[in-house]
Amino acid sequence: MARFGEQVDGYAIDVLNEREIRAGAGLLFLAMFVTIGMAAFGQQFTPLKYAVIGFLGDILVRLLVSPRWAPTLIVGRWIVRNQVPEWVGARQKQFAWWIGAGLATVMLALQVIVNAFSPITGIICLICLIFLFCEAAFGICLGCLFYNLAFKERAQHCPGEVCTPHQRHPAQRTSLGHWAIVLAFAGWLLAIGWLFHDRLSAPPFDLFGLTGQASAAE
Repeated sequence: MARFGEQVDGYAIDVLNEREIRAGAGLLFLAMFVTIGMAAFGQQFTPLKYAVIGFLGDILVRLLVSPRWAPTLIVGRWIVRNQVPEWVGARQKQFAWWIGAGLATVMLALQVIVNAFSPITGIICLICLIFLFCEAAFGICLGCLFYNLAFKERAQHCPGEVCTPHQRHPAQRTSLGHWAIVLAFAGWLLAIGWLFHDRLSAPPFDLFGLTGQASAAE
């Protein structure tokens, strides 16, 4: 089987740096989130088309060339260059990226080549955002979870070692009291919105009057 990933002392399998992968996922999430918002709320689809092409191109470089040469991972590697690497299994990441490549290919066909939008493209965009957000924000590789369903060989060295059963430290546990605080916080926000809705929904004024000056100059 062709090598995919890095050889690191102390690891029997090829691995990748989870920190740079999370950084790369954050960059892709930002690009997709902004362009999907422009398409959904501003009917500007051109930026999304470029984002889809870039997304697919980046994923294909990871899969067909090497993760070391993928543009977002290069930038991510530079961003986290001072952080200690967190090595994770490369095979499950490869599998997850093939899922991403499949979704991006469908988007390329429908959004770019056919030049159409539909509930299919909307659902795919939502799935991509969820996958990227979970990876970037929580270090949870949703595509990697499907690896264990598709292959008999269990994934090794998952982010946070979630593939290896371990005893949670007391500081990791959430009690009913913790969840009560979360619910109370949500209730507080709802109360603020109910009591001060008119004030909060009022449009802000230009503190320095710069907008008026720009209009007068025109």
